[in-house]
Amino acid sequence: MSDTVTEANGITATYEETETERVLSFRATGDDPHANGTAAIAQNIDGYAMLKVRPSEDGDELERYYGFDMALDHAGELLGVAPHELPVPAAAEDMGM
Repeated sequence: MSDTVTEANGITATYEETETERVLSFRATGDDPHANGTAAIAQNIDGYAMLKVRPSEDGDELERYYGFDMALDHAGELLGVAPHELPVPAAAEDMGM
């Protein structure tokens, strides 16, 4: 795919930057009956604030984390998959503090 979109394990991950945030969003796209829905991880555009986990890209914040691994764990929980199953585009690999 690209350095901003990747797919694995029935999950599509998309990284984008808005005027105020870096956003990594996940969407379950496969046939796995346990994987469903969406989740998103957001950080301020400067890349130094805590990560916000949301149920969707524009959803309300559910929790904040310092570490990317903890945010991925929560996103995986929302999607019904193990965090190691979540694909991460290259552009998003440096998220977290």
